[in-house]
Amino acid sequence: MITDVTDRTFDRLVEEATVPVLVEFWKPGCGSCRALLRQLVGVQEETAGKLLVVKMNVEENHQIPAELEISSLPVLALYRRGRFDRFIGGIGTREALLAQLTTLLDAHGAGDLDS
Repeated sequence: MITDVTDRTFDRLVEEATVPVLVEFWKPGCGSCRALLRQLVGVQEETAGKLLVVKMNVEENHQIPAELEISSLPVLALYRRGRFDRFIGGIGTREALLAQLTTLLDAHGAGDLDS
């Protein structure tokens, strides 16, 4: 299960994370958001200890989505060393997401997600 994060807990979670953090911004009733969440469960299982995957409901949390100027859903944001790094492609299969994350994190010296 993917952990929920709120405006209140977000900064502390991201800053204290010892691994990169992937955040899905979503809302209930968004079919694409639910489909992506299902794929992210697999990503989370395969990257345990190397990547922290969390989700934020934008209907209940407004501060962080506003700071990032999120205007469409679902959106994935990657944080490294406590700071926003980039948005990454949102819709895709577990395999496609893992390939994209591995490429991004290897390029920044964050290690191999596949091992």
